[in-house]
Amino acid sequence: MDRPPENGENPTSGGQPPFWKQRRNLVGLLAFLGFFNVYSLRVNLSVGIVAMTSSTETRASEFDWGPELRGAILSSFFYGYISTQLIGGLLGSKIGGVKLIGYGVLCTAILTILTPAAARYSVYLVIFLRVIEGVFEGVVYPGIHAVWSRWAPPTERTRLGGFAFSGSFVGTVIGYPMCGWLAENYGWPSTFYVPGFVAIIWCTVWLLSITESPTEDKHITKEELEYIVNSIGPIDERQISFSNYPWKDIFTSMPVWSITCAHFCENWGFYTLLTQLPSYMNDVLKFDIGKGSLLSALPYLVMSIILQVTGFFVDWIRKNEILSTTKVRKLCTCGAFVSQTVFMYSAANSTTPTQSIVCLTLAVGLGAFAWAGFSINPLDIAPQYASILLGISNTFATIPGIISPMLAGVIVKHKSAEEWQWVFLISSGIYLLGSVFYGIFASGKRQPWAEIKTEEKTGHDNKTFDMKP
Repeated sequence: MDRPPENGENPTSGGQPPFWKQRRNLVGLLAFLGFFNVYSLRVNLSVGIVAMTSSTETRASEFDWGPELRGAILSSFFYGYISTQLIGGLLGSKIGGVKLIGYGVLCTAILTILTPAAARYSVYLVIFLRVIEGVFEGVVYPGIHAVWSRWAPPTERTRLGGFAFSGSFVGTVIGYPMCGWLAENYGWPSTFYVPGFVAIIWCTVWLLSITESPTEDKHITKEELEYIVNSIGPIDERQISFSNYPWKDIFTSMPVWSITCAHFCENWGFYTLLTQLPSYMNDVLKFDIGKGSLLSALPYLVMSIILQVTGFFVDWIRKNEILSTTKVRKLCTCGAFVSQTVFMYSAANSTTPTQSIVCLTLAVGLGAFAWAGFSINPLDIAPQYASILLGISNTFATIPGIISPMLAGVIVKHKSAEEWQWVFLISSGIYLLGSVFYGIFASGKRQPWAEIKTEEKTGHDNKTFDMKP
């Protein structure tokens, strides 16, 4: 059974500092806040574009952008984002993820602050800026797995990784109503200025506080450092050279493609609602920007709460060997996808605003279980190449961000409930596809091409980085 190693220790044992003083938890907290900022920088346009193009009793719309043009603007970010996923994975495996993430978010924040001026000059300049923002933000997700490959003990991967990723959803939860409130009270430009400046502050703290590995951290205790190093085990020095990567094995591995397929399917539904939910609330449910933004955030609140519990629960199951890593990853991912299929289909056939909101909230919220499955899976099957695997999967998983807003713009011509029904039905079918593919091909075992021959290494030879078959 693929399970955590027998000689793994409780992270609170061995004279380590208390939970709240452990440096790896500080990394997790700041990574959480980093993803919070990353998603605040994404949802601001989803809310802002409604304020920019809608008229109210007190003001006229400033821009006359139709549904298809709005869809093109919302999807433009992902053209840049898709281009740097694999590059981010490669750079993360070579130089580490801390600086990669910090400078990537910093550049995105600066460009976000410039967006209002660009919008008043030319819509094409807005599209261009969003593409460049995507380029810089594209290195962030692969970069975090490079961080965890050096900082996260195997029995804490789901907890630390899940907690960091949940910042994305909390950022969405707070970002939607915050941007709606800013747009209503201070005008739509504030939806770009405030998240941009907050992100710059975070970048400063992150770059000054976090090191690429625990061995470089001047504030870590000897006990915690020893625990992390022994848990993670030997590091493959060959990864310094790109030519030594097992590219053929990676691209012909079905567990890798199962992660990629699951990531694509989860992101289809996620990005569809991330970019379109405020418009749906406005078009069909007839909510104003403030109320629509608040309700649009509800699914992500549920998702962020579930993900906190799921991370601890999954690591507890693995540590106590109740289920193998393969079974627990499949259970989380496939169970979530089947549930999302049901609730997205139900949302398409709902007849009242309350039914729509409940179904959409559950369809998104239950995706937390999937994130505790496929998103941490690269650290199971090839930890030293995890940033590259996430770069590959996120390259394909970015395609929905490009296609789904544009497809919604093509489908939703008259802002009718019948048109939005098709948007939700497509997402439902894609979730079902992901469940089947991941259930057949996924694995939680370290792959043969990712094994490290410890007898050839000098220094410590603890093998706890490997999941035993």
